[in-house]
Amino acid sequence: MVPMIYTLYGFAIFFFIYWSAMWLLHIIAIFYGKYKLHRKLPQPALDEPYPGVSILKPLMGMDSNLAANLETFFTMSYPLYELLFCIEEEVDPAVTVVEELIKKYPKVSAKLFKGATTVGVNPKINNMHRAFEESVYELVLVSDSGIKMKEDTLLDMVCYMTDKTGLVHQMPFTCDRNGFAATLEKIYFGTAQSRIYLVADLLRVNCHTGMSTLLRKSVLKENGGLKTFGCYLAEDFFICKYFLDKGWRTTISSQPALQNSGLCDVNSFQARLTRWAKLRVAMVPLVIIFEPLSECMVIGACAAWASSVLFQWDSLAFYLIHILLWFICDWMLLTTVQNGSLPFNKFDFLVAWLFRECSGPYLFLHAIIYPNIQWRNRVFKLAWGGIAQEITPRIKC
Repeated sequence: MVPMIYTLYGFAIFFFIYWSAMWLLHIIAIFYGKYKLHRKLPQPALDEPYPGVSILKPLMGMDSNLAANLETFFTMSYPLYELLFCIEEEVDPAVTVVEELIKKYPKVSAKLFKGATTVGVNPKINNMHRAFEESVYELVLVSDSGIKMKEDTLLDMVCYMTDKTGLVHQMPFTCDRNGFAATLEKIYFGTAQSRIYLVADLLRVNCHTGMSTLLRKSVLKENGGLKTFGCYLAEDFFICKYFLDKGWRTTISSQPALQNSGLCDVNSFQARLTRWAKLRVAMVPLVIIFEPLSECMVIGACAAWASSVLFQWDSLAFYLIHILLWFICDWMLLTTVQNGSLPFNKFDFLVAWLFRECSGPYLFLHAIIYPNIQWRNRVFKLAWGGIAQEITPRIKC
């Protein structure tokens, strides 16, 4: 009986300490977000040349926002850059969109690469390999198809590329769009995702999501270039790990990445979150234990039970107060990341926030039970350490 009581108290102490640590993360993320995001850095002096940037745009298929998103790369206020569009198949409808934009902006240096080079199982790496090898400039920006750029976004990222910095990335966020799915996406990226992302950046922990990444080409070339990371699906994580292992700093820029995909529905978004969870589990197995405990509803229930065991507090009252305070902190963090008025009211936020928080643990459990990953029209199996094997190539939709 005595060992059981000690075990009970041990679990209660662990849950209460973990709960306290999660609140510390909340506070750090809010204050660091106010310090780091949406601030202007001193621009290079007029007599100093701006470094050139090669922008890699891997494309596959198209959606209703593709043309508008790609056009923002032609209209950036940056003096020296080239656009390298990478399309796997010549019959891809994105080819026409790119060719029309190249004709519309003849003064912008742009080139279209058709056909992928197989250097690994990662389709994105295969798609970008030729363009990376033929890129002209030392700084390379890898930018996903759904990213929308502001006129000064590239300049903002370059300003963070100091002599000791090897990789600058944007924290994932979303453009303002209408509908429940768009609200759900903005809440996730502005709360759960940004909370971990901001704290990881402050502590210099690898939490890199490679949807918009500026990096030094020469550092990658020392290790064989992009193709070295073709064996991973989460190439962004391992590229960042490589830079850190080589002694380079990595940092986020002040402007978050504005995702603006024309495909915006709940099922697609949840499938995306599940795929990311599978990748995290394969790369860092301890995620299986700690990630579910980072969810508001789960850690709140555990801490409520712990408080009743340790302090004889009312567990229901504790749980409800916990949820209310978590909700308020998430609202504060989201408005910090947004840096302006939100495109929805507090009631819409409440409904979507509750849906996100309640569905999060289920999506993670689903990722554990069904570990194979479907990425676009392919299916992969992951081994521990993140090495990927393609098991069902090129599903025809």
